[in-house]
Amino acid sequence: MLKNSRVMFNLSSYRFIKGFASSAAAEEMVSTEEEYSDEVREMVGQLDKEIKAIDNRKERKLVNGMGQGKYIALRRRQIKVETEAWENAAKEYQELLVDMCEQKLAPNLPYVKSLFLGWFEPLKNVIAAEQDLCREGRNRGAYAPQFDQLPADMMSIITMHKLMGLLMTGGGQGGARVVQAALHIGEAIEHEARIHRFMEKSKRKTTLNESPDAESEAANNEQQMQKLRKKVNVLVKKNKLQQVRHIVKQQDDLKPWGQDAQVKVGSRLIQLLLETAYIQPPVEQFEDCPPDVRPAFLHTLKTVETPRGSRRYGVIECDPLVRRGLEKSAMHMVIPYMPMLLPPVNWTGYNRGGYLFLPSYIMRTHGAKQQRDVVKRTPKKQLEPVFNALNTLGATKWRVNRKVLDVVDRIWASGGRIADLVDRDDVIAPEEPDTDDETELKKWKWKVKSVKKENRERHSQRCDIELKLAVARKMKNEEGFYYPHNLDFRGRAYPMHPYLNHLGSDLCRGVLEFAEGRPLGESGLKWLKIHLANVFGGGVDKLSYEGRMSFTEKHLDDIFDSSDRPLEGKRWWLRAEDPFQCLATCINLSEALRSSSPETTISHMPIHQDGSCNGLQHYAALGRDKLGAAAVNLVQGDKPADVYSGIASRVIEIMKRDAEGDPATDQNAKHARLLVDQVDRKLVKQTVMTSVYGVTYIGARDQIKRRLKERCAIEDDAELFAAACYAAKITLTALGEMFEAARSIMSWLGDCARVIAMKNHSVQWTTPLGLPVVQPYRKLGRHLIKTSLQVLTLQRETDKVMVKRQRTAFPPNFVHSLDGSHMMMTAIACKEAGLSFAGVHDSFWTHACDVDQMNKILREKFVELYEAPILENLLESFQKQFPDLEFPPLPERGDFDLKEVLKSPYFFN
Repeated sequence: MLKNSRVMFNLSSYRFIKGFASSAAAEEMVSTEEEYSDEVREMVGQLDKEIKAIDNRKERKLVNGMGQGKYIALRRRQIKVETEAWENAAKEYQELLVDMCEQKLAPNLPYVKSLFLGWFEPLKNVIAAEQDLCREGRNRGAYAPQFDQLPADMMSIITMHKLMGLLMTGGGQGGARVVQAALHIGEAIEHEARIHRFMEKSKRKTTLNESPDAESEAANNEQQMQKLRKKVNVLVKKNKLQQVRHIVKQQDDLKPWGQDAQVKVGSRLIQLLLETAYIQPPVEQFEDCPPDVRPAFLHTLKTVETPRGSRRYGVIECDPLVRRGLEKSAMHMVIPYMPMLLPPVNWTGYNRGGYLFLPSYIMRTHGAKQQRDVVKRTPKKQLEPVFNALNTLGATKWRVNRKVLDVVDRIWASGGRIADLVDRDDVIAPEEPDTDDETELKKWKWKVKSVKKENRERHSQRCDIELKLAVARKMKNEEGFYYPHNLDFRGRAYPMHPYLNHLGSDLCRGVLEFAEGRPLGESGLKWLKIHLANVFGGGVDKLSYEGRMSFTEKHLDDIFDSSDRPLEGKRWWLRAEDPFQCLATCINLSEALRSSSPETTISHMPIHQDGSCNGLQHYAALGRDKLGAAAVNLVQGDKPADVYSGIASRVIEIMKRDAEGDPATDQNAKHARLLVDQVDRKLVKQTVMTSVYGVTYIGARDQIKRRLKERCAIEDDAELFAAACYAAKITLTALGEMFEAARSIMSWLGDCARVIAMKNHSVQWTTPLGLPVVQPYRKLGRHLIKTSLQVLTLQRETDKVMVKRQRTAFPPNFVHSLDGSHMMMTAIACKEAGLSFAGVHDSFWTHACDVDQMNKILREKFVELYEAPILENLLESFQKQFPDLEFPPLPERGDFDLKEVLKSPYFFN
């Protein structure tokens, strides 16, 4: 029992230890593994005993809505998932190496796994040798004090997987920046070292050669530790975790490394991997040539042009053979922060909540100390609504839609290319022309450059899909799983798992569904039909509800065919804007319509209700703007108003007027005649969407230029640029006319931010749910660190704020904090009403049968949010923070009645 008490102490107390890791650790998805497999096994054994004891009871308690035995079994598995990933990887490689030695042959392994196996032993050995030098005091490297705090095999595994993970998610740039990779690896090593140190310290110390005095002291220390463990065990049973964390804090004397030490350790490990990792092409490529053994990774320097001149930075690039293998290696990677098998730990503080053992922080501060400190200082009672909302989002149970996943797997196995999946093959580069013509050679070089860029992008997309599918395949046989959520600095909620989640692409949304099913009911069947039209898109989603239902009913044959023969039939679902979501809806709708009682069909489909250009909806409510409210569906209408079509119509009106001029003397007339037939909602949509986020004229010009280029509407580059300039100016004019109140509020917010920033302060406010927000934009200082690999430049915040950035970012950040508040208010109310709820910023999801109730709730919460004097409260808070500063007066507002929102059927639709 004593030993088990120690285990309980170790595992429960870990929730405090993870708070010592830097906030970047969680934000960069640094994984963890503890060197206490024996303790974990003991705990698992104890849990097995508890399960058997529960099975013998007649009455069983419910924990998180499930039987206690089932909960303990899932908790046992979750512990193993979070704590044994790295250990299991290291053991697997060790066992494979033993097998190779005994059988004198290489095992039949997937390509990338065989690479890992080949790199593991040499890297482990050089790390171990380096650690020996550190312990003997013969290594004077700056990284030496931290280099021997973790076993060599663990350091080897973490280094390989972390670097390969960065190369997989590098955004198509063909490499990983050295500074990013070094920090990423260094943070992971520090975290593992801290756990290892703590676990070693808590074990019994029974050394044979201790002196009598030492024995006496050791016995006394052990007695104190036993008392401490007993005390902790009692506190754990009473769920008094805060006292447990305080005890652990007192026991842990390992100081944080800091970024300097992290980057030095990470750099040295990368250097050792570069020196020991090699690759050799397949035997059939050798022919009569000697084997081509070459380094698997290269360290190069790249130059980037900036407004302040050129800058050089180090990059780790992998050999093309490794790069190609990366796309198939996701299933062999250690993926941290997997979806949880049981509900997340409820949030109760800055680093208290989310995962059981992995570092979890309520806010992604990206190293912004001021924001982190403000959240930590905020009273717990003030943050309770935020905790409640995040706990609600994390409690939603999901599962994999195996029918859709099967279709995805079949498409991917056959090469991709359809349903918005990237082509699994690279574009073939053109051969060099046999000519001395400089013009032809220049064209060829340009095409080669373009092909290389396209192939890098395809590689990045393929890696992304592989990671998503790897998670889906791992979770597909689970009854359900959960996503712990945390916040960005503005108060918007995000799942902590980075790959397969409902904020992701159509692929992610298509293969995810609610684990709980509910009968459709009459209203649910209606909403399922509407949802199909919504995900089909192509203008159908802009029809009235009746029009959308009519569309679905006209295509029943196509729907049945899509469900029955998704790849062998007519493939109607592939014509949808969101094909995989469309396929999932076809399957569910077919099942319902073929049932003798469609209304009783159980549906797991999340039905979405999306805001109509939601940022402008918030501005219209803030300004009580009647014209703006009508444009974005805050008022009742027979069909949804389409703000993008409205702006496009106004742009066409202005261009037709300009086109009446003489193009020979009037450039506007020339551009208007060229563009008037090109203007539609798609051309202006991105600019309208980003207008609420402070899009500039230059940003609008570039957006419109890209749309025109996609259409090949204007071939001459100079003419295309000039036309895009004109179109951007007209689009922004039309926006200003339709949303004058929104522009006025944006200007006022920006002016307030400028007043504050000019005095070298960051803009700070509190959201309606009590979350303090601090804008992070400060000037960055450059800090040079000499590592074994190269001199690295770390950027650190200075005391000087970026005045322009504080001003331009405040309006969109403030509105994001409001839409985040609306979503969280709706989540809490839906939970109280017994609804399942998921949110994607301005898109709210629930079961089909509950859409009507959710619609009522989300409208009521929007009205409740804006009945408060938000701008007045903001101004008052500024005046209290900075009594010596003079702020501009509040902008004038209209007389729009917020109650109109309650009657608007297309407010969210």
